[in-house]
Amino acid sequence: MTNTLHRRGSREDLKRDYVIFVHTAKGKNREGAAPKIREFMRICLKYHPVNMGDVKRGSMHQDDIDTERIIAGLEDGTVAAAVFTDIETLQKVIEELIRADLGICINVSGLLDEVKQCCQRSGITRHSAEHSLGIWGAKDRLPEREVMEFNTMCGHGMVSFNLVRKMIEQVRLRRMTPQQASLMMAKCCECGAFNPSRAETLLTRMRDQGFLNSKR
Repeated sequence: MTNTLHRRGSREDLKRDYVIFVHTAKGKNREGAAPKIREFMRICLKYHPVNMGDVKRGSMHQDDIDTERIIAGLEDGTVAAAVFTDIETLQKVIEELIRADLGICINVSGLLDEVKQCCQRSGITRHSAEHSLGIWGAKDRLPEREVMEFNTMCGHGMVSFNLVRKMIEQVRLRRMTPQQASLMMAKCCECGAFNPSRAETLLTRMRDQGFLNSKR
């Protein structure tokens, strides 16, 4: 189960949000996997992801973080991720990963039908699929739906509800641009799964159409 399964939003918004990441299994293919993980990241980097990183070394949007240094420091057990905004680019990444034949697990989080078709066009059959079962429990304690759309782009919850609200307010007051606010949020996501491009689109729409009007 991956924490990137819980991203919230409309279908149209999620069609511009795909996370691809690499994972190894202890006792199976983890030992000696570091060079393969580095190659995975180099392949992703060629296609200009809007974010990438790993939880131990940070993401490309954090201050004083060099992408090449992140890649060079990847170890056997690293879970590394990259984010893309369109299915066509994701397909190119998958096709090159197939040719590279790294022998480690590659996961993609995105719309199930889109990802399935992407794999088929790339000449492979998806191994398995996992669904988020949604949120159970005291839902009345959740923030506004708009806030959740930002917060759930970081599966570890590092982009806090209050930070999201503050960034929305800064954009509303014209103290920050949507791009500046989205990059500020991206810095908080250690693993690089946050999509700043989608966040910028959401902030721009909220600035132009109104703020925090929906139900949970």
